[in-house]
Amino acid sequence: MKNTNLESLRDEIDGVDSQIVGLLNQRVQAAAKIGRIKDELGVDPYDPAREEQVFEKLENLNLGPLTKDSLQVIYREVISASIALEKKLIIGYLGPEATYTHQAAVNNFGSTLEYHPLPDIPDVFQAVEAGECDYGVVPIENSTEGAVNRSLDLLVESDLTIVAQVYLKVEHSLFSFSPLEEIVEVRSKDQALAQCSDWLRRNLPNARLVPYSSTAEAVRSLSLDSSIAAIAGNLAGRIYTVPSQAEGIQDRKNNVTRFLVVARKPLPQRDEVKYRTSLVLSLPDQIGALQNALKSFSDRELNLCKIESRPSRLKRWDYYFFVDFIGHREDKKVKEVMDELEKACPLMKFLGSYPEGSS
Repeated sequence: MKNTNLESLRDEIDGVDSQIVGLLNQRVQAAAKIGRIKDELGVDPYDPAREEQVFEKLENLNLGPLTKDSLQVIYREVISASIALEKKLIIGYLGPEATYTHQAAVNNFGSTLEYHPLPDIPDVFQAVEAGECDYGVVPIENSTEGAVNRSLDLLVESDLTIVAQVYLKVEHSLFSFSPLEEIVEVRSKDQALAQCSDWLRRNLPNARLVPYSSTAEAVRSLSLDSSIAAIAGNLAGRIYTVPSQAEGIQDRKNNVTRFLVVARKPLPQRDEVKYRTSLVLSLPDQIGALQNALKSFSDRELNLCKIESRPSRLKRWDYYFFVDFIGHREDKKVKEVMDELEKACPLMKFLGSYPEGSS
């Protein structure tokens, strides 16, 4: 009886799979038609705001038991496959391969598109500006370590615009071909070693800690016959086929890095999508300049998400202020704020309006 039930359930799954494959191809064909129309209109195939709408619609349709996150992962790949059929897109990111930036890029765009690792953050900006890559992905801030200053500086200097943001929970694993009791050395980027210091002290107190240029390079350096381990994200272990000996070894369990997606041109606003806008300001050298600038937002009840100062490098004790707030550049109140700041500030530069999403 049990075997009969098992076979019956397998037949049911086979029938459902047949329907799913047919419907997926039907969806991709419809997306390809949209892609051809977009191409004729000169519209980019990647539209993060539209994707936000799709994911929200799926969440409302989902009655379980499939979780929201699982459904989103599945549809991320469906959308990625559809975009790949519409146009060849190249995504540049801060490399090397298998770093957390690579993982953030894949989480955002899916695995079907083409990815180019680049050696430094300025190289990502230059590759997108030159048209060698369609989009670039760079880290902008970490919840425990703060802002990535090189990215901030390049946002001021570049003509690129922010079109999306990606949040990635930093989860470190220990990779090695040897079991824990045989490990005598642990390699990783210095920040990753520091973020796992308590775990290492408890579990590998006698192991040598060796800094590497990146977490991915540390994993790639491992060999079958050594008692050496590396700390990195799960993508590095998959790409370099090194088994994990321990997962989730970071000392802080709520460590999140925020990444930005930059492009050559902004994307159009969509209805019913919550947007974040980023600006950079320099302020006049006078009493109350920062207070007056911030008052422009509070007077219009615009919610500030972040304000970050950074030396302008133009003269001593001169600063840029990076401001994030909820709203889109085309909103009436946002236009008023930007007009007001442009008149009052030596510099007011729009960096991008992009879906707020979820952190």
